[in-house]
Amino acid sequence: MPSWIDAHNHLQDPRLGDAEAVIKVMRDSGVGRCVVNATSEGDWQAVESLALAHPDFVMPVFGVHPWKAHTVSPGWETRLADLLGRFPNASIGECGLDGWVESPAVAIQVPVFLAQLRLAREMDRPVTIHCLKAWQHLFDAFQRENPPARFLMHSFGGSIETARRLIPKGAFFSFSGYFLHERKAAVMEVFRQLPMDRILVETDAPDMLPPPDSVTHPIPGGANHPGNLPRVAERFAVALGCEPETLMELTSRNAQRCFGGLL
Repeated sequence: MPSWIDAHNHLQDPRLGDAEAVIKVMRDSGVGRCVVNATSEGDWQAVESLALAHPDFVMPVFGVHPWKAHTVSPGWETRLADLLGRFPNASIGECGLDGWVESPAVAIQVPVFLAQLRLAREMDRPVTIHCLKAWQHLFDAFQRENPPARFLMHSFGGSIETARRLIPKGAFFSFSGYFLHERKAAVMEVFRQLPMDRILVETDAPDMLPPPDSVTHPIPGGANHPGNLPRVAERFAVALGCEPETLMELTSRNAQRCFGGLL
């Protein structure tokens, strides 16, 4: 039976509570697979444990988020490569660049990001990229280290012009429920202009909470439950002018292509 693929979440985050219970809700809601992203060395083991416990549901992603670039310890690249070697179905991330945060500075983020791009290319693994208010820094980084053949721009909030520069490099773009807020109408318009064979759907749970009418599984404190994905995707389908079943098949196929059949 067809099901949704959550292309980006953080199932290991304690704000979501018991992962076993969350996974059950996701399955019952119509989510068949999810891509679980680490953010630092500190949660690699948690993501590893989820992938081992649920190999038919969790695709692991190991890496260092730009907000955590200053936390890397000596030898982290070797440990990351070893971990990826143990998980041939794992990709690299969440990594990237962020000019919105003051600390760590982009200058600290860049070498950590470049190292992950290099490793992704050497190991032929896709990479999941976070980029916020750092587009020129991103393109500068790509001049120094080519991205792998396929990569995901998660929760893409850039312009259509930026997207058109990224597409020839191998970019896919995932839509999160946060972009259903009316104030994000410009982002929705960008997604309407993207090639349909490059679009994925994600929750970024427990972050990027959708508007109230798209929250089917509220969490006290306002965290975003990944079980919200089907409702989010249904509303996204309406905005794109297609049937939810069509979008499910399309985004599932795109996710397989983006992650190189690792799912």
